[in-house]
Amino acid sequence: MDVTQAELEALAAEVGTALVARGWMLAAAESCTGGWAAQALTAVAGSSAWFERGFVTYSNQAKIEMLGVRVETLDTFGAVSEETAAQMAQGALAHSRAQAAFAITGIAGPSGGSLEKPVGTVCFAWRLADAEVATARHWFAGDRQQVRAQSVQLALRNLLALMP
Repeated sequence: MDVTQAELEALAAEVGTALVARGWMLAAAESCTGGWAAQALTAVAGSSAWFERGFVTYSNQAKIEMLGVRVETLDTFGAVSEETAAQMAQGALAHSRAQAAFAITGIAGPSGGSLEKPVGTVCFAWRLADAEVATARHWFAGDRQQVRAQSVQLALRNLLALMP
């Protein structure tokens, strides 16, 4: 599925409107998307009113140092897991002034997949202040760019759906 940059930016603008309505700020923790979600969010004029910060934690060490992901979690479940995504989202919230956070970690390809976690496997987490973390695992078809774009789209859509 092809997702355009314009579609991502329109979705980001919706996220911004929802955050402003609640007086909230947002933090993002990204791995396989490499900052694409933050780019889509900051492409929206005035996003400094609601986008607080982004963490691009591509390596496991960055996830540990910047977000507090536990070594045991990475050893047991791997970087591409709902458990790691949950700790990434929790870390983004804890290491920012935001009231909402999301995390994306996956295998965009073309290599790096396995039978258990094929290319296109992406794990997500969303955390709102005073709420439990929500997680999901999805498999996306397409090339590296398509997997990454679909991941950003899903992260933003689900964030909108979770906001009270």
